[in-house]
Amino acid sequence: MRLINRTPSRPMAVALAALPFVAIAVAYSVSSEIRLAANPSDKLLPAPSTIWETAIRLFTQGDRRTGEILLWKDTLASLTRLFGGVGIAAALSLTLGMLIGLLPYARRLLSDFVAVLSMVPPLALLPILFIVFGLGETSKVVLIVIGITPFMTRDLSQRVLDIPHEQIVKAQTLGASSLVIALRVALPQILPRLISNIRLSLGSAWLFLIAAEAVASDVGLGYRIFLVRRYLAMDVILTYVVWITFLAFVIDWALKTLSRRAFPWMEAGL
Repeated sequence: MRLINRTPSRPMAVALAALPFVAIAVAYSVSSEIRLAANPSDKLLPAPSTIWETAIRLFTQGDRRTGEILLWKDTLASLTRLFGGVGIAAALSLTLGMLIGLLPYARRLLSDFVAVLSMVPPLALLPILFIVFGLGETSKVVLIVIGITPFMTRDLSQRVLDIPHEQIVKAQTLGASSLVIALRVALPQILPRLISNIRLSLGSAWLFLIAAEAVASDVGLGYRIFLVRRYLAMDVILTYVVWITFLAFVIDWALKTLSRRAFPWMEAGL
């Protein structure tokens, strides 16, 4: 049998999926042990046991001044900003994508404009956003919106354009208005794509969030990472990085599960 036709069994699939993570963990442990053997006070690669102890402390012990557990406080602040930015971007991209995909006048008006916006580096706009919106929450949320909305809009509008024209013609033959066609024909077909777009945009959204928090914030996961870097506290930084990765994975898994349950007729291939 050709290799292209071979499918791993369930246990083998689990083992293969775990292999890269195990390899990274082993490589880190070996590298850390070598560096610490040469210099016990080395801070670049703390021992896994040190990271574990730091993680327990960060998750359970409150701040000496306020008594608050800073990691949970940072997590709440960052997730609030992330969900706000991604939610607004999803609503905007869905609306604009429907307009561009269904209405020729809107397509002529907005298509090129959105395409140009998608070429603008969002991080280059960060100083402008701070000047216009200040250093508060608004500028951070707006950066996420600006960063991911154009890409999502272009993809959703193309998905609407890919809807078979026969469906549009049949709906019009049955007397459907433009609004009914949008809500009953186009919307159900692009909602799964919207969820996929959100999943694909989460990495960029986290990037914009961490960058904004690092530049101007007094709370948040990105703020904390850049705050402790001056002390070379790699155990704290690595704990926060692993935590951010875990949060991103959980959000992605939740969206994937939502897509499968809400739209069982469409495979969530992403």
